[in-house]
Amino acid sequence: MDQQTPDWVNVSRETLDDLQAFHDLVLKWTPRINLVSAKAQKDLWSRHIWDSWQILEHIQVDRVKHWVDIGSGGGFPGIVCAIALKSTNFTGDFSLIESDARKSQFLRTCSREIGLNVEVINKRIEVADIIGCDLVTARALAPLTQLLEMSDPLLDDSGALIAMKGANYQIEIEDARQKWRFDCVSHASKTDPDAAILKIGSISYA
Repeated sequence: MDQQTPDWVNVSRETLDDLQAFHDLVLKWTPRINLVSAKAQKDLWSRHIWDSWQILEHIQVDRVKHWVDIGSGGGFPGIVCAIALKSTNFTGDFSLIESDARKSQFLRTCSREIGLNVEVINKRIEVADIIGCDLVTARALAPLTQLLEMSDPLLDDSGALIAMKGANYQIEIEDARQKWRFDCVSHASKTDPDAAILKIGSISYA
């Protein structure tokens, strides 16, 4: 196995094996559908897998009945989180929304070969026919203002959006407050000192 597990990750051998299988699928499919950049392929564990894994620290999985990952793309963080859930008592629904047909096929292949309990929805987010979910997650998808526009119709009134954002996250928060009201707690990223994980709730139009 060509990865090093960070000291803040507590993971079983079985889960590591599943993550390795996912890692290998990403590398296998990327030449065909460009899941990650050439640079990221060389550092896939830290740049994408462990980066996605850290989102789990901010989710009370036992309270989630329907988790929706939007713009799932290459499976970050959706497939990584689904692998983590496989070793827990999670009994809720887990949906991955991806509008690109080829990437959706990749996600379905990951689900089948790794044995994950996920639904892959090959639709645009605004026509995905989901309402009342507890949790929406997104990584490297769109500016926060747009993420709120995408997420709000999917969420229950008490639901939350967890967005993985880069160095400009504070500017994105300020821009989003021009149109939206929301509570926001930011957590420093463990893999990028300039990035943050935003946990957002009580979302409404300003």
